[in-house]
This record gives sequence, C-alpha cells and structure tokens, in this order.
Amino acid sequence: MIDTRRLRTLRAVADHGTVTAAAAALHLTPSAVSQQLVALEHEVGHRLFTRDGRGVHLTAVGKIMLGHANEVLAQLERAEAEVAAYTTGEAGEVTVACFATAISAVLSPAIAGLRATTPGLHVRVLDAEGDHSLAMLLDAEADLAIAVEYRGAPDAADRRLSRLPLYAEPFDLVLPHDHPLAESATLVSLAAETWIGPYPGNPVHDVITFACQQAGFTPNLAHCSDDFRAVVALVGAGAGVALVPRLALRDMALTGVVVRHTPGPERRVFAAVRRGADSHPLLRPLLSALRTVADSLGTG
Repeated sequence: MIDTRRLRTLRAVADHGTVTAAAAALHLTPSAVSQQLVALEHEVGHRLFTRDGRGVHLTAVGKIMLGHANEVLAQLERAEAEVAAYTTGEAGEVTVACFATAISAVLSPAIAGLRATTPGLHVRVLDAEGDHSLAMLLDAEADLAIAVEYRGAPDAADRRLSRLPLYAEPFDLVLPHDHPLAESATLVSLAAETWIGPYPGNPVHDVITFACQQAGFTPNLAHCSDDFRAVVALVGAGAGVALVPRLALRDMALTGVVVRHTPGPERRVFAAVRRGADSHPLLRPLLSALRTVADSLGTG
C-alpha cells in the first residue's frame, strides 16, 4: 500500500529539485524527506530519483509515479471539497498568496463583496510576487494563488493546478514630464534611454526585457525596484523611463511624469487552486467574486 503522505513528498522533491528545499517547503527535516523517499521506493519496488550533485532527478518510473501522484492528490482535494460541501462549509479561512497590484485591484474588492454575501469566509492574504505565489500554493502554504504568466510558470495544462483567467493588463510608458518625447514616445524611440524597473527574477522584469528586445534593443535597467510607486517616483525625478503595468498606476500620484498608452506588452493574471479544490465551498465564492471584480476592471 502506497502512503499518500509519501506522494506529497515525491511531488515536493520533483517541484523543488533538492531534498533540502523540499524539506523546507514541507516543514520536515531533510533526513525525514530522504526516509520517506526510500520508503516509497521500497513500496513501488523501483528507484524513483537519481542524484546529480546536490540535486535529484526523476527516473522514468519516478515520472510515472509523479503523474499518478498528481491524480491521487487532486482526488483527495476533491474528497475534502465534497466533505466540506456536505457539512455546509460556509465558515472558515482561506489563505491567498497574491502580488501587490492584484491585492489592490481584485482581491480587496472581492473580499469586501464577500463580507456581505459570505460573512463566514475569512480571507488571509500573503503578499507574494507572481512567481512565488504558485510555489506557495503547491507547497500548501496557500489555498489560492493569484499569479501572472511568466517564463517557467506552470502552464494551463499542468495537472497539479486548476486555473481561472482574470485579466490581461497592458503596460504604459512613463516618462519625466519634461522629456523631449513626452508627447510622442514609442518603445523603440526610447532605446537609448536609462530604464527603471523590477529586479531580475520578478516576472515583470522578464516582460519588459522581452518587449524591448522585440523592439530591437536591450534596455539599460540602471535602477531597480519591485515597488512601482518607487519606479514612478524615480521617473518623476528624471532618473529614467519605465514600462509600468496599467493597474499599478491607478490611484497613484503621477507627479512630474507623463503616461503614454502605447502598443506593447501585457501581463496575463490568473487565479489558481490545487486541482480538485476548485469545488470547495470556501473557494467557490472567492473564485466567483474574483471573476466578477476582474470583469469590471476595464484594463484596456
């Protein structure tokens, strides 16, 4: 009989690539994770991992088992959802990992609406960049993630997740108000400028870099901040130019800057839950509220 707890360990190690990182995500010791993997290999009768330096890689049998693990764990999520539905499940806590702009734009309004319609639902919010929230969801640190498409992100066919598209958000050019191109700037016309943007590793950094490369240049990102208010303040101080997601500019004091809508990149934002959990009576109303708010955004 295969222990489902060991299947969670198998998936965590496959997701994180090392026993140490998987142990941290599972709140176990590395030795405990190694023991679970050895026990699972005994249960299966085959090696599931090979070691490569500090990392581990799935064997062919390990990949087969990972596919089944995803199915079994999704079915367990469905079972929990059905039991919760049977016992009404109208009260409880949901933890959401979400990046700052989406907290303001969609999550906070959704929470406000749910206070009237589902007063027993308490939402705990964890501020997490779009590339971190999915890892938190898969590691069961969150019940729902609001994330963005980025290179290396699990795609729509990923068997571990169920996704709900929320909105596609354009990026706008932000320039100092006295910039010579303040009224006519295009992306390509700013190729020689000093740029301001998020740090490498932030999904928005990838979007900006790729958009500029598509326009024929690599941006000189001389100033870095993951806080878009800081980015806009630096632009207003004349330190450079920037591409900023449109919703991040909403309700911001745009002192000393000009914002230009220009054809260019966009970031696609979606909500995700572990597959099988989308019918949970606490997640259903939250997903519905997020969809309603997203539909009203008018990001175009």
